[in-house]
Order: sequence, then structure tokens, then C-alpha cells
Amino acid sequence: MNLPEPAVERRAPPLSLYVHLPWCISKCPYCDFNSHALGGTTPFDPYVDRLIADLEADLDRFGVSRPLQSIFIGGGTPSLFPGKAIHRLLAGIAARIELAADAEVTLEANPGAADAGRFAAYREAGVNRLSIGVQSLSASHLERLGRIHDPTEACAAVRMARTAGFDNLNLDFMFGLPGQLLQAAAEDLDRLIALEPEHLSYYQLTLEPNTRFFAHPPQMPDVDLAADIGEQGAELLGAAGYGRYEVSAYARPGRCCRHNLGYWRFGDYLGIGAGAHGKLTKVEAGETAFRILRTAKHRDPDRYLGKHPEALISTCRELCDADVIFEFALNAMRLTSGFERSLFTAMTGLPWLRLEPYVAQGVERGLVEQDGDRLCPTQRGRDFLDDLVGSFLSPPTPMS
Repeated sequence: MNLPEPAVERRAPPLSLYVHLPWCISKCPYCDFNSHALGGTTPFDPYVDRLIADLEADLDRFGVSRPLQSIFIGGGTPSLFPGKAIHRLLAGIAARIELAADAEVTLEANPGAADAGRFAAYREAGVNRLSIGVQSLSASHLERLGRIHDPTEACAAVRMARTAGFDNLNLDFMFGLPGQLLQAAAEDLDRLIALEPEHLSYYQLTLEPNTRFFAHPPQMPDVDLAADIGEQGAELLGAAGYGRYEVSAYARPGRCCRHNLGYWRFGDYLGIGAGAHGKLTKVEAGETAFRILRTAKHRDPDRYLGKHPEALISTCRELCDADVIFEFALNAMRLTSGFERSLFTAMTGLPWLRLEPYVAQGVERGLVEQDGDRLCPTQRGRDFLDDLVGSFLSPPTPMS
């Protein structure tokens, strides 16, 4: 473990932008995101105005001048917004901060709010990647999940995206659904693979606090069955040519989500919109240490719209070293290929020696393995990821 400290240039991490559009047609019973069912007229234009003002305020407040490597427009259901609103939003962003020439621009879409003309307008506006929330291609499971689309509409949304010119699609899909059996889960995933997306997010349904499912739990598969379904899904996706590069993310070669890789590799991101979170690194001239700030905007859309742009931040805090170590591990340990030692110092400003005792403990417990300069979770570490990440919460116990 006592390798030389890698030489690392001190500079701020790559920068991305997250944009939150908070409205949905209806609230799904499992959803704990900051989403709100439509009520009356949706203020599309005033909300875009506020987003642009929010961005301006953040750029001024934090002195950000790095180019954006990616933009992710999430929700809620962003595909409820008309094409002209998304065009104005992206034009407003580009007028205020530089975008990398190959910037990835993703927009989330719901098959129940899909429209061919709208998809074409998004593509024309500059969106080059769609993330479609399919979740299942079983009519009965979609109904149990409270989704507003059926399998036919989900497949139609993929066709519309292709017709509109999108050659980079992610499809969100869940397993461990109420009443789901092993064979039915395999058949459901096979139908999704047949749609040939470039990227798949395949994740287990969990019952989160403050959701209807948490208050009134449905009959869920037991722990062993859910694990078997997840393992079966990973094998099916691997056989179909999808590499697993993160706990719940699978991609064809060259199609990993660059925006999400920015999160997992502890990059920076601005967050605009109701409830949006951000992480920004301040590298002070002549200093070796970084200041890492976490920000959050007001969650309620009406309150967000009513606030002066300078007062949109609900919280802003600077991370202490212990927070930085934990949050780095929380993200980087999700990557199946792990991370290089130099990444820790490059993204945190802290010397490798601050992380080394935690890693040594993980190696001794069989949760982490080291191959030269690279560290990654073992299969046991991936199976017990919560335990692995939790071990970075407090200083390691000295080994005898």
C-alpha cells in the first residue's frame, strides 16, 4: 500500500450542469424525487426565465468560468415542456457559459408524455441524448407502479426518438417489482433489450420514506429473490453487449453517461431549478487545499418562482475533510472499475495518505482490491456496497 504519493496538478474538477423541471402528470407511488403533480396552468415560460436567472446568479456568486462538459435536464417530467421552452433554456445557458464542443446534453422523458414533434424540437434545440423512463414492459407491473403509460406507448416513444434523430438513448428499467418472479423478470428485460438502447439504467425498486409505497407497502420479492433477479439481469445484459460500469448502469462501448460519470468521479456541477443540488470546488490561488461547497435550491416550485434570484439558495455549506472523504467514497466506489489513486487528490485536494487507512481496512475485509495505482470494490464489496461505503464514515480501527 505504501506507493509514492502521485504528482497531481491542483485545478478545479470538470464542470457539469443539472437542471430540475419539477412537474409530472401524476406522482408515482414509489417516487421520492422533488416532483409535483400538474395543477392548473404550468408556468413554462416564467420557470425558464427563473432558471436562466438562477444560473446567472450562481455564475456570479461562485465565479465559475469553466466550460460545461454536460447538461442533464431531469425531473419531474421534462418532456412535458414544449420544444420552444427547451430551446430557449439551452440558448440561455449557452449565452452565459461556454459549452464544450462535444458536450453531452440529456433530457428525461416519460413515455406517457411523449410527442414526436416535441422530440424533434428537443433535438433541434441541442439535446443529443434522451433518457426515457420505461421502468417495465409488463402492463400489469406498469399499472402497479402507477405509471401513466403502457408497453405499447413505451415502445412508440423509442421509435419516435429514433425518428427524431436520437442515436444515444438511455432506458430506465426497474426490477424487484411487486409480485415479480424470476422468469417474468427475464422476459421483461429481454423485451427491453430488443429495443436496442445504447444505455440502460437497471435498478431495484426500493421503498423510500415519504412515498405511498412506504406508507402502504405492496408485496415485494424477498431479499434472495430480488438478488437472484438482479444477478440474472446483469448476466442477460452482459450477454447482450452491455458493460456494467456502475452499480445500476450498463452501456454499449463508448456510450457511458458522461454526466453521471462526472458525479461518480467526484466532478463539479451547478444545480438550477426547484430543489436542485450543486457541488462546487474553489481552488484558491497559492493554496493546496480545496474548498468544496454543497448547495441546494428551494424545493417548492411556487416558492422558487417567487424568490429573488439572489435568494434561491436554501442551503450552502462547506464540506469538512471527513465529509469529503466519505462523499468521494460514496460516489467512486459505485464504479465497477474503481478509480485511480491520483483521482482522489485531483478531485479533493487532499493527499492520498488521508484515504489510505480506509482503503487498507477495506482490503483486509475483502471489500476492496488494489492493482497498482487502481482501486476497485471486489465482488463482495459490490454485494455489500452499503457496508463498504459506511466504512468511510469514521476513522478506521487500527489493525493489529
